[in-house]
Amino acid sequence: MNLDLHLHSTTSDGQLPPAQVVEAAVKGRLDVIALTDHDTVAGVEAAMEAARNHPIQVIPALEASTTWDETELHILGYFVDRSNPRLRAHDDEASRRRRERLQEMVNLLQGQGVEVTFDQVLAQAAGEVSSLGRPHLARALHAAGYVDEVAQAFDRYIGNEHPAYIPTRLLDPAAAIEMIHGAGGLAIWAHPPMYLLESGLPALAEMGLDGVEIYRPRNSPDRTKRIRREATAVGLDVFTGGSDWHGPDDGVLGEFVVQSQEVSRFLELGGM
Repeated sequence: MNLDLHLHSTTSDGQLPPAQVVEAAVKGRLDVIALTDHDTVAGVEAAMEAARNHPIQVIPALEASTTWDETELHILGYFVDRSNPRLRAHDDEASRRRRERLQEMVNLLQGQGVEVTFDQVLAQAAGEVSSLGRPHLARALHAAGYVDEVAQAFDRYIGNEHPAYIPTRLLDPAAAIEMIHGAGGLAIWAHPPMYLLESGLPALAEMGLDGVEIYRPRNSPDRTKRIRREATAVGLDVFTGGSDWHGPDDGVLGEFVVQSQEVSRFLELGGM
């Protein structure tokens, strides 16, 4: 069984609407996907509806943005009840904060002589402005000619180490994990930075984290083994993986897959 447990749509900062993400996944011969839009489950229903016409299953999920010691950490929530009131309230607050954050980042860029506007960022969201993210700003910088490729915008202007970067500052990790558990879900640390493993894993495990995302396109076998080893050392035994696909700019969906045996504990806990 082929899985990709980390996908985005235009409901947050992806390039395709949820139904088209499902269509791309079908073409990529995926059997199970998770729509993990940033801080919202608003696209899940449309994805699940589209999946009814195909031999594919959609796991309801989201990627919660958190700030820990001024560092942004993302916590994936899987198998969540998308009607949960707290998730809905978080969706509304996230939408407001994301607009504020992107405006602040545009202001900082303009102060550095980078003439990109908030309207140009909104244009990249194609009308889906409820969950603005840095990829929208990156695409605006690309369209304005400041970078040759979208990925370069993070390297040169808006990556975590650059002066124009501002953390989302929505939740701390403990609150995100509590929210996900309250919605009946599993809380998984997304794409953990290697430099934070030693301090982050024990702290997050203490907060109730269920597992870690370890299978990713850029993770070498040695890197994957190290994350698994250190997660296991603090009592975590749930592992997931996914491409973090945002659309055609990231390549063809289905080129990277996770096999069911690699995430068997995750599937078991999710009733699959």
